[in-house]
Amino acid sequence: MIERIIILENADPASFYGVNNCNMSLIRNLYPKLRMAARGSVIKVIGDESETECFEKKIRELEEYCVKYNRLTEDVILDIVKGEQPHDKRSDGAIIFGVNGKPISARTPNQQLLVDTFQKNDLTFALGPAGTGKTYIAIALAVRALKNREARKIILSRPAVEAGEKLGFLPGDMKDKIDPYLQPLYDALEDMIPAVKLKEYMETKVIQIAPLAFMRGRTLNDAIIVLDEAQNTTTHQIKMFLTRLGMNAKMIITGDATQIDLPRSTTSGLLQALHILKGVDGIGKVEFGKKDIVRHALVQRIVEAYEHYDESMKDIKKSVTDTAADNGTNDIPTLS
Repeated sequence: MIERIIILENADPASFYGVNNCNMSLIRNLYPKLRMAARGSVIKVIGDESETECFEKKIRELEEYCVKYNRLTEDVILDIVKGEQPHDKRSDGAIIFGVNGKPISARTPNQQLLVDTFQKNDLTFALGPAGTGKTYIAIALAVRALKNREARKIILSRPAVEAGEKLGFLPGDMKDKIDPYLQPLYDALEDMIPAVKLKEYMETKVIQIAPLAFMRGRTLNDAIIVLDEAQNTTTHQIKMFLTRLGMNAKMIITGDATQIDLPRSTTSGLLQALHILKGVDGIGKVEFGKKDIVRHALVQRIVEAYEHYDESMKDIKKSVTDTAADNGTNDIPTLS
């Protein structure tokens, strides 16, 4: 009789063991000759050498499945223990599987284009209106690269700019002050990575979320880097961020040119970067439109209404300008 200690290195224990340890109960029933105990990420098993060796091999296969799909069911356990290949029809086209095994996949042609462009380029710009899934797909691609060990860490960043209002002084330490600006990034991660595993990744700096101001001086190697809300960067900020790209790293820049929250006198770094980097090899660009909006159906109608309003205001301003020019005066009324 020997004792083996098996450590679940990547799988979330809660997903692996199942509700009320139902998965472990099934595994115990499938191996009646072995004595086993599970606590945290450690499984201890006692039995004959050949049987414990076979048990460890099957546990590793189950762990691999659990890491990929973020869930483990009784049917899957039975298939793997019997030596059969489990098949999940939901895996077709999925980028990754989120919490509780929810498949996360491209839902529009442009979202799929973002997936393909990311594979081909080291720097990808994803541009479009609110609700098109730019940030969500970008973070899903980063999580997939981490799970597939194509990268060692994920760096997520955002400029700390208020959306048209001043929040004043925020209470707490530095993390408490910047977290409100970064909450959309946390929301996406919580959909894709179990809470215990996400906390571990954050504590060990495998996943880092930081405001743009903290990026200066860093060289980001072996990483997937995502800059969200890039339309709110200044020209100096985006140049600084783009030059952080290190070896074996990829970068995704997302933004919406219609939602710039910078002062009117400040040029958006995103718009300038798109102009300067146009045609540079190794840089891809995906433009999303109204048809790519995957939020509530009303969001698409809201975006369309605002676009119609902006076009009508341009026509009015042009008409007023032409009238003033015909009258030989520079006095142009202000339109709000």
